[in-house]
Amino acid sequence: MEIRLARSEDYDELGRLTVDAYAEVDHRTVETDDGYDEELADVGRRAADADVLVAVDDDGKVLGGITYVPGPESASAEFTDPTTAGIRMLAVSAAARGKGVGDALVRACIARATAAGKHHIALHSTDRMATAHRLYQRLGFVRDVTTDWEVEPGFWLWGFRLDLAGAARA
Repeated sequence: MEIRLARSEDYDELGRLTVDAYAEVDHRTVETDDGYDEELADVGRRAADADVLVAVDDDGKVLGGITYVPGPESASAEFTDPTTAGIRMLAVSAAARGKGVGDALVRACIARATAAGKHHIALHSTDRMATAHRLYQRLGFVRDVTTDWEVEPGFWLWGFRLDLAGAARA
């Protein structure tokens, strides 16, 4: 498996994969979609002001992807602190789950943030993404309830934060 910046030829596949992964967790339908599927699918827009990373197999097939937000100046940022980087839209194909793809993608973001001298990484995850929560916590992220927000009644985004300052990454 290789982790690299997404190329334009990866965008459609990663967009479909991301929409599918989020739909499985959120149980959205066409009737309940609020336009977020279009945002998830629009990899090119994200890649214009953030680093979209993909995990690919030996044949170049996209296994998953993640958006690394380098700072608050990015349109993808959900934070304002210049010492913070962000992670958004982690998704792994159904066939590749449980094989370390998500872990490798998150670690690649941690490495980017560390190399950039960032002090923290912030992210939001829906209250329904238990598998992702376990991954984040295993990598040292802690819940940051000060950044939780209720998108719509009963549907929460939970904040998570990783302190990079002085922390030795496993």
